[in-house]
Formats: sequence, structure tokens, C-alpha cells
Amino acid sequence: MKRRLSVCGLGLLALAVAGCGSLPEGKKIEYKSQGKAPTLEVPPDLSQLSKDDRFAVPDMAGKGGATFSAYSAERGPAAQAQSSTVLPSVDKIRVERSGSQRWLVVAASADNLWGTVKDFWQENGFIVAIERPDAGVMETDWAENRAKIGDDIIRNTLGRLLDSLYSTGERDKFRTRFEPGSEPGTTDIFVSHRGMEEVYTSAAKDETRWQPRAADPELEAEMLRRLMVRLGTEDKRAEASVASAKGEPRARLASANDGSGTLEVLERFDRAWRRVGLALDRVGFTVEDRDRSKGIYFVRYVDPEAGAKKKEGWLDKLSFWKSSDSAASRTQYRIYVSEAGSSSRVQVLTSEGGTDRSDTAKKILDLLYQQLK
Repeated sequence: MKRRLSVCGLGLLALAVAGCGSLPEGKKIEYKSQGKAPTLEVPPDLSQLSKDDRFAVPDMAGKGGATFSAYSAERGPAAQAQSSTVLPSVDKIRVERSGSQRWLVVAASADNLWGTVKDFWQENGFIVAIERPDAGVMETDWAENRAKIGDDIIRNTLGRLLDSLYSTGERDKFRTRFEPGSEPGTTDIFVSHRGMEEVYTSAAKDETRWQPRAADPELEAEMLRRLMVRLGTEDKRAEASVASAKGEPRARLASANDGSGTLEVLERFDRAWRRVGLALDRVGFTVEDRDRSKGIYFVRYVDPEAGAKKKEGWLDKLSFWKSSDSAASRTQYRIYVSEAGSSSRVQVLTSEGGTDRSDTAKKILDLLYQQLK
């Protein structure tokens, strides 16, 4: 799954000449956005809006790919100069960590940071697919880390001209969340990773489908490091800041007297609220609304064990999961965050606001715990 070559690519190998040059060793992270591609039908719990095509995993040929050079040419010198004067650097940036989550605390407003962060993602090979300044959410489209494709004799012979024939079978996307910092005049920037991988569904390995893969906290940390550099921090200092950020276990599961599950987050409400929001982003809940004054996230969740269905034929690539019309996909849950002294409590409520004692509610708490511990 780490490296693939299309059938037509094997045929083109016969046309390669001995004088073709080899490709240089790639960087550890070298994304190329897949951009325009057929829309995938995805699990309801993996998409927030039904019409934004955010989970369209691209064709393997990489058509419509975005590169920094094309992006720079499109913007032009004037636009680039204007962007560089908006926020040339931010002096006061630090990394904070709780459990497996890291985030940046920046001495600037979200309005001043928005354009620079958008430029950052585009410079790193992504297309920004979702922008919601009112909610403080920015999200990229799916992109492939081309650095994961190693060199071999075929790829070296074909050269970069036919490089798009290769695929890792993996796609990544990132969501950036802007939250008011606990200190006046600061903004907390959270980066959450989402991954998909193409897996075989037949013994003959002639059918595949896309399925979610686990979020990568270290990849999130690397993107935070790069963002620090983009905001003006010296490279070595940014690397040291991310590496030195230490975190202790900050959550534990418990049971209430009525038999329902609870999740205790060892943080005050302000920070617990932000961390729960990041955890929901990581595990792919559909967050339909949120009310911070009441401590409630309104989400939808589909149990993968109940919703996954095996598809047949090449259409798996375009429709790997169909459960949007099921009763489960229409069920709304409320993630309730409340302050409990120096810590916070997280509970799952029904759509009517009552305590949810179902197995699904317990699974939701367990998913959140894996991200918050």
C-alpha cells in the first residue's frame, strides 16, 4: 500500500530511455493536493456539511494537483507582497500541550492570523476547502504526502514526467481551529489531522475502497512547528518548542450513579471546552452546532460497526460507505461539558437533553477519552 504504479505506467516503462535522470530524495513531508476529483459518498460521522465535498478522495492520477509554484504565480507579486505585509512575523508564540494534544498560543487576534494561516496551508501543497471565520474553522482538502513514495528503478527511470502515476494509497487533510486564548489578546491555534487509506476488498486485489485511518499526533506537531516558522519563529527554536512541550494524562473515564458513563477532564472549563472540540475534530464527528454558554456540542455519530457495508466492483472508490439514510445517521447527540471544581465533566446526552445510557454513548465517550487522556 505504500507505493503503487498504475497498469498504464508499466506499459510506458517500455518507452523510457536509458538517459532519463533519477529523482532526488524527497522530504519527509511533501504534500500535493488532489483538488478537483469525483465526489465520494462518505460516512455521515466523517463529514460536517453535506455539500462541501470535503471527503472527496481524488483519482490516482493526481489530476488538478496544486503546487506552491502555481499558487504563487496565480497570486502574482502584488498579492504576495500584500500578504507579507499583513503579518510579517509574530514574536510571542509558544506551544502548550495536554495529553497528546498540542496547540499554539499566539499574541495576535484571529482576524490578523487568518490570512497568513491560509497562505501557510496553500504553500504546503493544500487547497483550503472550508473557511468559516465566524466559527474559527479552516479546513484543507485531501492531499497526498508524495514524500512517502520512495525511489526505485522504475520510478527513477521514468522520471518526474510520469511521477503522477505513483500513489501511496493514503490521503491527509487538516482542520485548523482558532479559539480565543485564556490570556487577553491571544489566540489558541489547534491543528487536527484526518487520514484515509485505500485498502483491498478482494483476495484477488482487484477491488479497493477508502476507509479512515487513525489521526497522527506527531504529524499535527510537525505542522504546528512549520506554522510557527511561517509566523516568524526561528526554525530551531520552533523545533525545540514543539519537542519540549510536555503533557501529563489529563482525563479519565468514570461511571455516574445512574449507570451512565462520564469522562472527567482534568482541566478548567475554558480549556476543557477547547480540547473537547479538538477531539471531536480528530475522530470525525459531524458538529452541527455548539453553544458554549451552555457547554453543549450538537453532533451526529454513526457506529462504524453498524454502518460499514462491503461494496463490490470498481465503484468502491467512489462510494465506499452508504449509511446516510439510516436511522443512526439521523440521531443527534449532545456532548455536554460542565465545570466540576478544578476539573470538567463530559457527558453524552440524547437529542432531547436527557442522559444517554446507550452503548453508543459509551463508545463516544471512549473515543473522546482516547484523544483527551
